[in-house]
Amino acid sequence: MKKLFLVLLLFIIALALKAQGLDIGTWNILNLRYSINQRWSVFGEGQIRSLKLYNQFHYYEYKGGINYKAHNNLVLSLAAGSYQTYKEGGNFLKPKNNDEFRIWPQVLLTQSLGNFKIEQRYRAELRFTSNGYRNRFRYRLGIFYPFGAKTSSNKPWQAYLNNEIFFTDGETFVERNRMALGLQYKTSATTTLQLGFLHQFDYKINDETGRDFIQIGYFFELKRRDHSP
Repeated sequence: MKKLFLVLLLFIIALALKAQGLDIGTWNILNLRYSINQRWSVFGEGQIRSLKLYNQFHYYEYKGGINYKAHNNLVLSLAAGSYQTYKEGGNFLKPKNNDEFRIWPQVLLTQSLGNFKIEQRYRAELRFTSNGYRNRFRYRLGIFYPFGAKTSSNKPWQAYLNNEIFFTDGETFVERNRMALGLQYKTSATTTLQLGFLHQFDYKINDETGRDFIQIGYFFELKRRDHSP
């Protein structure tokens, strides 16, 4: 299993060495989650993105919200955050392409299919942008494959592949397509690392730039202690 991770790491490093010619950017994620009980949890997340290999930073976002686990296979969420997009060609160049505050409810459905886990995510976005108010709707279909020797109740490794489509209620109706693949590794009960590749294609949009990205994520989860006897 470590060999598989090493192969992906070497592949991403090889892409990084050619990043200037291929315009490969970086997509960095820090996600913190606190589980209050078996049903309720809160989260916060920050992202920062660049159009070159840790150069030409053009985008950052931070958001927070609450999750409710209505069923083992159904999670409802409500979140809000700030999303900032700068001009291309440098690091946080002004004027900004977009200055946005966003509220979004979300529905997450999961199911098992053999050794695979299928995930469907539905999100509606209420977007207060520097160019006026907009609505947007997103659908993501993901496939996950956990593997490796079990630690407690989970396998430490997980390969994933997902594709997400962005819709609007006005022209051009379909704004964006985003595809990602990679690996996640659970280093402990609280920490998960992610390494992957993301391709984004924009049809007609100015709140982000379609490009190829190396995706690196750090996910940290804490649970409230149960003091009941």
